[in-house]
Amino acid sequence: MTSAAFLILLVLPLVSSQSYHWGACPDPKIQPNFNIEKYLGTWYEIEKLPASFERGKCIEANYNTRPDGTIQVLNSQFYKQKFRTVEGTAVIPDPREPARLKVSFSYFTPYAPYWVLTTDYSTVAVVYSCTDVLHLFHIDFAWILSRSRFVQPQTVQYAKQLLAGEGVDVYRMKPTDQLGCKD
Repeated sequence: MTSAAFLILLVLPLVSSQSYHWGACPDPKIQPNFNIEKYLGTWYEIEKLPASFERGKCIEANYNTRPDGTIQVLNSQFYKQKFRTVEGTAVIPDPREPARLKVSFSYFTPYAPYWVLTTDYSTVAVVYSCTDVLHLFHIDFAWILSRSRFVQPQTVQYAKQLLAGEGVDVYRMKPTDQLGCKD
């Protein structure tokens, strides 16, 4: 067995709740003229590709600037009868492409892509992240976010069509339960 095949067999169980595909990551178009200041604040998760770190309900993300110029990311969810939060840091590595952020939730993990494909800043945002594994396969994440816990079905359809048009497989996307959540 080659070392690459062995590595895949080791990694596959770890990503079983993720969305993975053969080949390299797609390279979707990002939001032109993205304005991070307008993006800050609370976003509620409407739908997502499966993610092992997001299994609860009432999932939301709060973004705020820090004095050092980084962005505080505070994600929360209700999971196993508890309200849980995790804090991360987002950065904009290239100011010429501010919609291509990178985010990390631990000092021990590398920054992962967080690409804003589109947003109107007041209603909906479509976000994508993808990581290549040895250029053999990739693990991707996609989120449809809103400033409110509920959106019209046509908004979700628009977001899914945009993702699919950029080469993202939306078949496994799942709605996030936002019923009974406290604001």
